[in-house]
Amino acid sequence: MSLNANPGKKLVITVNNTDWLRYPVKTRFIGPGEKIEDVVEKYILPLVKESDIVVFGEKIISLAQNRVIYKKDIIVGCCAKILSRFVKKTPYGFSVGNPLKMQVAINTAGLGRILLAGFCGCITKLFGVSGVFYRIAGNQISRLDGFYGEAFPLYAEMGILGSENPDRLCEHLKEQYGFSAVVADINDLGGNIIGKSPDLQGKDTMLLNILKDNPAGQGNEQTPIIIIRKKTS
Repeated sequence: MSLNANPGKKLVITVNNTDWLRYPVKTRFIGPGEKIEDVVEKYILPLVKESDIVVFGEKIISLAQNRVIYKKDIIVGCCAKILSRFVKKTPYGFSVGNPLKMQVAINTAGLGRILLAGFCGCITKLFGVSGVFYRIAGNQISRLDGFYGEAFPLYAEMGILGSENPDRLCEHLKEQYGFSAVVADINDLGGNIIGKSPDLQGKDTMLLNILKDNPAGQGNEQTPIIIIRKKTS
């Protein structure tokens, strides 16, 4: 397999006076219930060095863990339809501005908590503070993905919940295969480190700076894994 930057992305980024290579790894479509070890052995082991950091998009980890809820199993109520109209939409998805996602949020956190989160979010936005809705709603609502099929039509029929025990998974991958592992939720607007192997404790800021331009891409690149490697002369 060849390792090249995605279109419009740079292969190298400089962080803290160090050059880092970011290799996007192209995979097949990873479906619900697949073993992440199979993905590692097929796509990563032929390419990775022990000193590398392997970054997994949270979506494929959640799919492998079968953290999926299907559109056909959701009944969207009036509250979800109304509340979703007041959510700011972005070019990269609809968050809980999608009535399906709002209904999942209500089912998960309870209507009372979502109403409180919405009220507090509206008030704090008047003072330029964002993200309060998701902090109060909790329950991994901010990590809900899917119900959006522009890049992959299959995603229109499913919601993808946040991953379970991502730190433990990264530790397992480090012990089994030797490379450092990260689970991250990165898009063109920003991102978060969701989980990491123990050797990467305290390095969230560095990792986010290395990934800040989203080298995996935002569309149908099908490169949900990034290998980070320190560039040497």
